[in-house]
Amino acid sequence: MDVDAYVAAHNADWLRLEQLINRGRRLTGVEADELVELYQRTATHLSVVRSSSPDPDLVGRLSSLVARGRAAVAGAQAPMWRDVTRFATVSFPAAAYRMRWWWLGNAVLGNLLALALAIWVVHSPHVQSSIGTPSEIRDLVEHDFANYYTEHSAASFAFQVWTNNAWVSAIALIFGILLGIPTVYVLLMNQINLGVTGGLMFAYGKGDVFFGLILPHGLLELTAVYLACAGGLKLGWTVVDPGRRRRGQALAEEGRAAISIAIGLVGVLLVSGMIEGFVTGWVHVTWLRIAIGVVAEAAFLTYVIVLGRRATRQGETGDAELRPDLVPVAG
Repeated sequence: MDVDAYVAAHNADWLRLEQLINRGRRLTGVEADELVELYQRTATHLSVVRSSSPDPDLVGRLSSLVARGRAAVAGAQAPMWRDVTRFATVSFPAAAYRMRWWWLGNAVLGNLLALALAIWVVHSPHVQSSIGTPSEIRDLVEHDFANYYTEHSAASFAFQVWTNNAWVSAIALIFGILLGIPTVYVLLMNQINLGVTGGLMFAYGKGDVFFGLILPHGLLELTAVYLACAGGLKLGWTVVDPGRRRRGQALAEEGRAAISIAIGLVGVLLVSGMIEGFVTGWVHVTWLRIAIGVVAEAAFLTYVIVLGRRATRQGETGDAELRPDLVPVAG
């Protein structure tokens, strides 16, 4: 084997691998994938050199490079608390802030749809009769709607709501890869249910009860759903138009950002579930219930805007990162 020709053919890969290793603690998701690929490729090169032309200098160089690459890929991981802190202060808010226009679009269009449906239901006795009999609707507006929040213990109801909403949000996010079609379905069903229920409550003079019970938890819960749908739709659109990136690279990046959103929303929906379980049906002062919901919503939006804008200005996208603690090696 011509050693000089082999070095000339592969030296760029080795230099790039060394560059990624030297970056150490801060690699983007794409760079982490590249690091793994170059490490595997260089390990193959080392095997070829050893078997075909055991040049001691080249073997030594590649052995050191492979050892350092192995340490970077499989070395000791960063402490969990540091990963959790970084996720909460950088990755999740950056991913959410970057989706802000998709998120806002879902909120505006979704609520316009719900409002239109509610107005239609209020002014159309025919629509009301197609939904249920007068006695069934009266039971809903007089008793069932309010009793829904108190028929189970607060703790079990909060857990049930949390897991259900987390599951729905995960579907909206993950299955967005199917051109966003399941995501649109989730959003439509959510808004249709909201609009029809609100319309029936207003048609029977219970609009104050509707808003008094929906707003405490609904502000934060609906915000989370709109964000989940934003991530799913962005993922679906990436399949259609990856932009200047290769489609595989674009989907990998958006997929990792979607995972950040999904994990972050588990916490957000836990808060909204706690409000729905312990506040909506059990705090009997309407203005206090609504105030709690408004404070929770304002806190979340402030968190995303302040930390998310700061993170995106620093080049963060919510993409996953590989930040290993490199194991010292000789040479």
